[in-house]
Amino acid sequence: MVKYIFVTGGVLSSVGKGIITSSIGKMLQVRGFDVTVIKVDPYVNVDAGTMNPYIHGEVFVTEDGGETDLDLGGYERFLDINLPKENNVTTGQIYQTVIDRERRGDFLGRCVQIIPHVTNEIKRRITSVADQSKAQVVLTELGGTVGDIEGLPFLEAIRQMRLEEGFDNIFYVHLALIPILDVTGEMKTKPLQHSVNELRRIGIQPDIIVARCRKMIEKDIRNKVALFGTIPEEAVFCSYNVPSIYKVPLILDEQGMGDYICRRLRLTQKKPHWSEWKKFVDSSENLKHEVEIALIGKYAGLVDSYASMNEAFRHAGAACQTNVIINYIEAENLENNPDGVKVLEGTDGIFIPYGFGPRGTEGKIRGIQFARENNIPFLGVCYGFQLAVVEFARHVCGLDAANSTEINPVTPYPVIDLMPEQRHVNNKGGTMRLGAHEVRVHKNTTAYTLYGVERIFERHRHRWEVNLEYWDILGKNGMVFSGNSPDGRRKEILELPERFFFFASQFHGEFKSRPTKPEPEYYGFIKACIDKKLGKTKPEF
Repeated sequence: MVKYIFVTGGVLSSVGKGIITSSIGKMLQVRGFDVTVIKVDPYVNVDAGTMNPYIHGEVFVTEDGGETDLDLGGYERFLDINLPKENNVTTGQIYQTVIDRERRGDFLGRCVQIIPHVTNEIKRRITSVADQSKAQVVLTELGGTVGDIEGLPFLEAIRQMRLEEGFDNIFYVHLALIPILDVTGEMKTKPLQHSVNELRRIGIQPDIIVARCRKMIEKDIRNKVALFGTIPEEAVFCSYNVPSIYKVPLILDEQGMGDYICRRLRLTQKKPHWSEWKKFVDSSENLKHEVEIALIGKYAGLVDSYASMNEAFRHAGAACQTNVIINYIEAENLENNPDGVKVLEGTDGIFIPYGFGPRGTEGKIRGIQFARENNIPFLGVCYGFQLAVVEFARHVCGLDAANSTEINPVTPYPVIDLMPEQRHVNNKGGTMRLGAHEVRVHKNTTAYTLYGVERIFERHRHRWEVNLEYWDILGKNGMVFSGNSPDGRRKEILELPERFFFFASQFHGEFKSRPTKPEPEYYGFIKACIDKKLGKTKPEF
């Protein structure tokens, strides 16, 4: 029988459910069990693709082209697996399916209700993932906070699953905050108690409770949580602050969580093998170098807007034994202030991430120009790739008014233009060039040195591309396109060989970066930043 683990959260959002879910998956994975993970998002959007990153953080792209919640990226990084788009379930998807069935007449004249029709569709999607993945354990994180009205159908569905799948096959994990009062230093359990009571009122008794706190909870606090949560003391765990999120599964396993879950679900007890994971965690803490990079973005006010990129830099930093300090710079500040680029002086590298629309683009272009003219290591991703082309066309090729038609539809030099197949697309959701596409890497280039192969598969999310009418003039002035699509229609990687390190990709390498397998373009960028800082004449990859 498939085992199902459900993770809920209380008190407030962003309490750390995604990390706890990933950590439980890791504890089971190192014991030899096959796991998969689902994220349930109660919002009515069909997917995350049309949401501004300031609203919900980064949009994570799966291998099969799903635009999903950023937590799927966390699961993939912790577990080193590729998850399909079906593993992100939203209220929008559920209601869309139920209403479509009603319009077809599938319910044969019945009154369509939340229970059983909506809850049945929720359960069907969860068990369908189990069937397709063939996993032994399916973890499901329920987004939002217990008590939110939009989450009630999902909680009701997982309550029903214990009746249908059996007690030994369903496991509930509840995570809630234990704040520490600044004035007295007391740990307060009342918020956690209230969230557990709300969960029990709905009909779900948690099997374990995880207390989220700044530091390890005291024994009397653990006893209190167990008493009011109606669970054994051994079923109370604490997720306290640690230097790296990748240490969380280790501290929870040390507290006995992995063994407890296996006993409760009647899973065969196996010895965990943490050696590779501990090696990565240790390498993240024992660092020899430090570099500062400037991330120039239009969503710089919310770190989660660049969640996968931040982690890709950490993975690359660990591989290079380097502490990577990221300075988040709002792109508009560079374009509205003549001296704005002065904040880039002394930085070891400049990074331009993704983005959409005209806001902040001139600031990004100024940052790219500063990197190129001052020979500072540069990495651009997606929009960063496109704007690197715009900057080069303007200031090297002499096409002063060059631009992307996304920014200026009537530019005389549309070096970046809408892809032909996008010209008649009206719907915004799920219609970009999405998911993994093959990229052919040219030999005798920095790209080939970094990737080491001629064929790679990387994830994309874009509508615009380099206009083929300008390939020749860009190339004649020194821009090398070192990667393209197999049919040669699209430019995928660019570099400037005369610079110490100037590299950009149309794809999002960060989506495939893993703790023990850093993405090559991020690794190359960080290594170049170190080598330049050490006074080397060229990067030593």
